[in-house]
Amino acid sequence: MSTYRCKIGTSDGRVLEKEFEAESREALQESLEEQGFFVFKIRKASLRWFSKSSGGSLSGRRFLALNQELMVLLRSGLPILQVLDTLVDRMEAGSLLNTLQDVRTDIKGGNSLSDSFGRFPKLFPQLYVASLRAGEQSGDLPITLGRYIDYQKRVEAIKAKVRSATFYPIILAVAVAIVVGFLMLYVIPSFTQVYADASVQLPLLTRLVIAVANGMVNGLPIWLPLLILGTFAFRFFARTERGAFFLDRIKLQLPFFGEMLSEYALSTFCRTFATTLASGIPIVLSLQMARGTLNNRLLEKRLSGAIVRIQEGTKISEALEQTGNFPVIALRMIGVGETSGSLVDMLTDVSEYYESEVERRLDRLTTIVEPLMMLTMGLLIGGIVVAMYIPIFQLSGTVG
Repeated sequence: MSTYRCKIGTSDGRVLEKEFEAESREALQESLEEQGFFVFKIRKASLRWFSKSSGGSLSGRRFLALNQELMVLLRSGLPILQVLDTLVDRMEAGSLLNTLQDVRTDIKGGNSLSDSFGRFPKLFPQLYVASLRAGEQSGDLPITLGRYIDYQKRVEAIKAKVRSATFYPIILAVAVAIVVGFLMLYVIPSFTQVYADASVQLPLLTRLVIAVANGMVNGLPIWLPLLILGTFAFRFFARTERGAFFLDRIKLQLPFFGEMLSEYALSTFCRTFATTLASGIPIVLSLQMARGTLNNRLLEKRLSGAIVRIQEGTKISEALEQTGNFPVIALRMIGVGETSGSLVDMLTDVSEYYESEVERRLDRLTTIVEPLMMLTMGLLIGGIVVAMYIPIFQLSGTVG
């Protein structure tokens, strides 16, 4: 997605400048107009290495801690300015402190908490700002904030599971690449010279390993620049709209991983949809916010079509069924919730079910991949070492 800087007008006559992330300028304008804003100007944000006003981004843990403190202070009944004063007093120097001070200044000037936080989209996501706005309108801001905190905790727990499941295999893969590269580019050429001086007949396995190593060394001026250029070209392609859409489609077609990614996107979508509905946000706007959590352009495109059908009067479960990405069990539960008036509860149940499925798949992945990579690492490195030492054993036997 690209970042756009927008000049928009609110329903109460105020003019704001904000940054949003969107697939395209047209999609962003349509989304803003659906939310009731008047769009004056949209331009693509320039690339910035550092911005004092945006303050970079917050880690999930720090963002969660900030909101927990904010919720406790709001529940104590303190006025919002005193709440912010307390947060500022407890905050260490940094970009977040500067942001909170700017927010306090805005609120003192008459802006709402949600609009003030909305000025910093890099720090405070759109879903969070919308939840605050819904809480302000309904008068139960601490309750709405509590729902968002519960949502954030669950999302962070799933992300932590994914990180822990992929960390060890990545470390192993990097270690294998470094060791094999060292053997092929440095160790084996040294052995090759020794065997050349000894004028011995080498076994087939040894000749094969030496041929591969020589090819890597002799072709280094060619394949290394090509590898670097290929990496940059791939990253450029992945950042284009067409390339990102193509890669997102491929991700969903991968064996094992595609289904896991689809279940993860489904669980995140349902939990976000449930959280926004429980906060009092309208259905269509909730769906638009939940769509952004899918992190897959193909799924987002299909869901956009479902949102249009829902706006035209189609039932939620029927519109989601036509996307082809929702399993039957999820559609049945959503349909029951829609009919019985317990849609939020059903969406929560669906998200919890598929979160457990994702966790089960991650556990299975860890159980299978780690020993498989260890075995591959041992066979690969051990095979190279054995191939290079066989001639030495043969020479020793001849001399003996």
